[in-house]
Amino acid sequence: MTTNTISETHVPGAKLFRRGKVRDVYEAGNGNLVVAASDRLSAFDVVLPTPIPQKGRVLTQLSNFWFERTRSLVPNHIVETRLDRFPAPFRSTPNLEGRAVLVRKCERVDIECVARGYVSGSAWSEYVKEGTIAGERMPRGMQESERLGDPIFTPATKAMTGHDENISRAQLAAMVGKDLAKQLEEITIALYRSAHAYALGRGLILADTKFELGFHDGKLTLIDEILTPDSSRYWDTERYRPGATPPSFDKQYVRDFLIARGWNREPPGPALPPEVVEGTSQRYIECYERVAGKPLP
Repeated sequence: MTTNTISETHVPGAKLFRRGKVRDVYEAGNGNLVVAASDRLSAFDVVLPTPIPQKGRVLTQLSNFWFERTRSLVPNHIVETRLDRFPAPFRSTPNLEGRAVLVRKCERVDIECVARGYVSGSAWSEYVKEGTIAGERMPRGMQESERLGDPIFTPATKAMTGHDENISRAQLAAMVGKDLAKQLEEITIALYRSAHAYALGRGLILADTKFELGFHDGKLTLIDEILTPDSSRYWDTERYRPGATPPSFDKQYVRDFLIARGWNREPPGPALPPEVVEGTSQRYIECYERVAGKPLP
């Protein structure tokens, strides 16, 4: 496995718009941005000091795959994916190859649009404690990882720092208005249903996922990343059993290591040992290859 990693991108001559937990965003002129995915990894909302080889490429290439596949459901922000068609100076920055996209600048709706088809993660924790998911009463006697009768929409506030906070659908409507809240829910569930059906055909269960949307020319537009191991919980269909937590193709492997180590979830995060780095990288790559049905380019 290659050990070539990029913890931070640098584009001489380009203006940095924002540096997030994983992505570096640059001004690209004409109302566009260039979004470059680094190999940084965050856990419990803290960026860890150890990058994960190929992670940025997986996030970008898998998002590109899904953006193309879902464009009939909702417009997305992609303008160009080929680096040789980007504006200067990005074309002459080879370390962006495969990990950067040219996108339309959108006015982001500061909500995480989460769809859940199974009771897992924070949804399971809330259900055990309160009998609810995102404030909505759920049937009694459900098992961990059990499939829901219908997927549900569980929005969360979008936090630049700190932890996102789950909110109810009623709270969302109060924040953004009933009409927009309804649109966000309908788009989220439609995207989830489509992706879940496709993933099943690839031997994967899409347990839950989150989307971000914004406005471009007055139209709701899908932005950021979609249906990647950073934003989604994928399980192998052959290893799925209700009543337990199946292994997932995401950074849960890292979270489990950090929990076992006794980290207090406050920065700075601890360094990761080589075996955890390699195992995580392999999980990300396998997720891409199983979804896309081809090797990571």
